[in-house]
Amino acid sequence: CWRTSTMPDTRDIIINTSPIIALVAALGDLSVLQMYRNVWVPLEVSEELATGGAARFALAEFQAAHWLHKRTQPLSIAPHLLNTLDKGEASVIQLALDNDIHTVVIDETAGRRVARLNGLAVTGSIGILLRAKNEGQPFSMQEAIDRMQAHGIWLSDRVTTFALTQAGEIR
Repeated sequence: CWRTSTMPDTRDIIINTSPIIALVAALGDLSVLQMYRNVWVPLEVSEELATGGAARFALAEFQAAHWLHKRTQPLSIAPHLLNTLDKGEASVIQLALDNDIHTVVIDETAGRRVARLNGLAVTGSIGILLRAKNEGQPFSMQEAIDRMQAHGIWLSDRVTTFALTQAGEIR
């Protein structure tokens, strides 16, 4: 029972590294992503998570999410994407363009801009949390944001205020 709207089809998404980390920080796992029909992860994103420093934060939760569609082959990424973005963001955009998937999940400003320039719809970790809230998932947006920030995830005051207002939790 998908809501009809003028927004692009967001049943299938391709997710980047930072939103995976942010969602695990916010909620403790990636189960929130199961509200989408298919969640695709480029091999390059899986590799970034696997090499994510000594702590490898979110790697166990990522590996436990067997329902994610984790690509096992590297992508042939267009040079203009690699020249502008890191490998993860570039691979997310390339996979979307190659497979006619219209929505990407990217938190970084440069990646979001390049995705939009390539005709893609963009959401991020906060957008996913807001959709989950709107669909009735029971969690505190304030607590989710606090946990993200406790893990070193930077959110602007504007984004935080927007998220809390949209979630009906503004103090």
